[in-house]
Amino acid sequence: MKVELKTWCALGLATALAGAGLGGCSGEAGEQGEASQTATAGEAGEGGEAGEGGGGEGGEGGVAVDEASTNAVAYGTALAVAEAHVIAARDAYAAGKTDAAAEMFAHPVSEVLLEMDPVFATLGVADFKPLFSEASQAALAGEDIRVINAKYDEIIAALRGAAAKAPNDGASAATVAGGVIADQIERAVAMYARASEGNAYEPYLDGYGYYKTARAQFEAASDAISTENKALHERMVKALELLDKAYPGAERPASLDVEQGALSGASAGVMLAAS
Repeated sequence: MKVELKTWCALGLATALAGAGLGGCSGEAGEQGEASQTATAGEAGEGGEAGEGGGGEGGEGGVAVDEASTNAVAYGTALAVAEAHVIAARDAYAAGKTDAAAEMFAHPVSEVLLEMDPVFATLGVADFKPLFSEASQAALAGEDIRVINAKYDEIIAALRGAAAKAPNDGASAATVAGGVIADQIERAVAMYARASEGNAYEPYLDGYGYYKTARAQFEAASDAISTENKALHERMVKALELLDKAYPGAERPASLDVEQGALSGASAGVMLAAS
């Protein structure tokens, strides 16, 4: 299995954010250019190594859109990337980070969902992009937390509905879950490294969302993964324990003290076991 990760800075935010002067995804306000890194893992023992990003296969969020209509892991990864953003948005809003929450709700549209439109159409998934824009606008308007939580619930329900129409490529549920969780873990680790380079909030919040998605999906599929691939299960437990410490909450801590080498090694172990 080959999993590609692109650390990105989105350019196409929802219209609601266009005039707000907000920084792009995982970037600091005023940053020039686009920083990207691709980590490829799983083939020929390349877990966690960084290389030059390739074009064509992945969307803005580093999702293999070209494979998503026939590959269950690629499809699930696209949905997981969207879910990670809305989890981060909900929790950031609860922490008083209104602008960051609005950004996080908006990002999946330009980074993943627009490019996934043909895939969703092929699989019979109704368009649910407006839900993200509505949530972003609600956050930007400073709506009551109950309104934001209701918007979040609508999006999660739509993502679950989309997941039910995933392509059947013959892979077991445990294999698919393992591939998606491994991808989210690797993303969380990569974003922690980026967050550690400075004081920007966005990369930390991105990584927090990926971690929370990995944690939630692991808890749902833990027994199945353990039964089918015990080594993968054990390595995921180790990686998630480290990420628990790296991402204690949606608010960025005063210092990022978890050793990057330990995180990267744990992630590489997960990727190799998942392959």
